[in-house]
Amino acid sequence: MDHPRRTTKFAAILLAATISAPQSLHALQQHTTALEPDNSAPHRTRLILKDGSYQIIMSYRIVGSVVHYVSAERGGAEEEIPLNLVDLDATKRWDRQHSQPTATADNPQPPAIDPELLKEEADRAALTPEVAKDLRLPEEDSTLALDTYRGTPELVPLAQTDSDLNRNTGHNLLKAAVNPLSASHQIVELKGETSPIQLHVKDPVLYLRIGDESVGSTAGTPLTVDTHGATSHAANDPAGGSPTSRYVIVRADVRKGARVIASFRIGLLGGVQHQEDVVETATELLPGGHWLKITPKEPLDFGEFALMEVLSDKAVNLGVWDFGVHPVSPENRDVLKPEPRRGVTLEHRGPG
Repeated sequence: MDHPRRTTKFAAILLAATISAPQSLHALQQHTTALEPDNSAPHRTRLILKDGSYQIIMSYRIVGSVVHYVSAERGGAEEEIPLNLVDLDATKRWDRQHSQPTATADNPQPPAIDPELLKEEADRAALTPEVAKDLRLPEEDSTLALDTYRGTPELVPLAQTDSDLNRNTGHNLLKAAVNPLSASHQIVELKGETSPIQLHVKDPVLYLRIGDESVGSTAGTPLTVDTHGATSHAANDPAGGSPTSRYVIVRADVRKGARVIASFRIGLLGGVQHQEDVVETATELLPGGHWLKITPKEPLDFGEFALMEVLSDKAVNLGVWDFGVHPVSPENRDVLKPEPRRGVTLEHRGPG
């Protein structure tokens, strides 16, 4: 199910109904009868509209010419829609076909939630997994760092940076062949002596959005790789942002007006020999296959760093995600903060 597209379509229907009949809707809002609480236990079902789209809801009631419902997709928020947009026959028919028998003295088991609805909710939850209390990953960003500022966890978007690549949070790919036996040499130069992103903890966790068409329509928009004339064209090389790649965090050499990322010996990764200025990471593909969790295996000292993708035993992705670690830096811009979910409350409204 393409949830973002369905939600947009649903909002458009509501807007059209509001524009076409603003006075009638205003009258309904002013002359509704009291909304009594439902005595039955909430369960997930579908509110089907006449255009064929639907909303996953926990319960609904008809008050005059308005349908009030509790949305299961938006944390239990109470919403409403004009009755003339709802296909009640299809809604009741779907509910009958997917509902379980109610509990009785002979059958004390509570009603089970329909497996199809459970799968849909699990797919949506996998798109925006929770990484800290009340803090979830978004759908639109590709790479974020879990930081803590003044005791509050925050998700900080990281931009992929290279002078030859588009600057955005997507995956761009410019490969460079690295001689595993050669001495260290410059492979990336970043403008500026400090990154615009400064984290406040030594153990940030990084999250990389992965496009996977095998997951289904809930995977969102698949990533687009821009090779920009890659120097390596091996057919078996993975694309940028692949969960099969290896990721390392490399300390940048700060120079006047620039930060330099030097090459390293790929063949030594995973061995007992430690490479200076290279911090290896542990990766975990989160349930659903949409996000890759990247955790440094050792704390990061204060300084400037870059997350780098190792494509093979001889090639790296020159599009890196740069950041610094300085605990006294100001708060980053455009961060995502925890959003506690509010409990479901039904508002009682009387005439007038």
